[in-house]
Amino acid sequence: MKDILVLVHHDAGQDARLRAAVDLARRLGGHLTCLDVTKLPATFGTEFAAGAMLLEQESRREHRNREVVQSWLTRQGVAWTWLDCTGGLASSVIDAAGLADLIVLNRRLDDAIWPDMRDVTANVLMHLHNPIVAMPEDAEGFAFERALVAWDGRPAAAAAIRSAVPLLRLASEVEVVMVDDDAHGIASDALLAYLQRHGIPASVRIVDRGARDIAELILDASARFRADYIVMGGYTHGRAAELFGGVTRSLLSNSKVPLVLSR
Repeated sequence: MKDILVLVHHDAGQDARLRAAVDLARRLGGHLTCLDVTKLPATFGTEFAAGAMLLEQESRREHRNREVVQSWLTRQGVAWTWLDCTGGLASSVIDAAGLADLIVLNRRLDDAIWPDMRDVTANVLMHLHNPIVAMPEDAEGFAFERALVAWDGRPAAAAAIRSAVPLLRLASEVEVVMVDDDAHGIASDALLAYLQRHGIPASVRIVDRGARDIAELILDASARFRADYIVMGGYTHGRAAELFGGVTRSLLSNSKVPLVLSR
């Protein structure tokens, strides 16, 4: 994880994204690619004059934001480069992510109606296989010590584990949580052996689902374990189902800790 792509845009989640990206770059010895997106107004194609005015306002905001962010970055002691683009937030990230080892975005922003960062992250996740860190907007950085792995044995969960190995190696404790009736494909003992071969000791906790929602069980397990972050496969039950309220969507709405997602 040497090339870390972070979305730069003047919104409520930016501070959390930047702090996490710097923490990740420091611990992983990585390089930040800061993608500064000037959002293209939705009216630009239909009402050119109004769209041009909104675009100019957005450009001025992002120019001021760029000066503040670059000044802050120069004091952080990490290597970084800067890319400017104009377009949609998700499409711009997708276009820039070809060589990114890790992408830093947000989960849903609690205190802002726009931008819809859950939708941005979901779209990037559906189009790419790069691992994504989705930060809560109130997070003050990325902590590495306690990692919770949500495991169901499916290919997306396995992909998330493989992608997260560099992070998991930095953890002091790793817990694998499984729901009793949701184990498919690769068994947990095979996962533990895989992690052990990578120098990552882990324990397994099996929880009884009962009538409860799986996302709720994962969030409860995270709180009980005092997890610093959750590793999970995204969209493991089909994209159509996820659009109408799957586990990934629920966690992107409600997780109190960062999510490390892949598929």
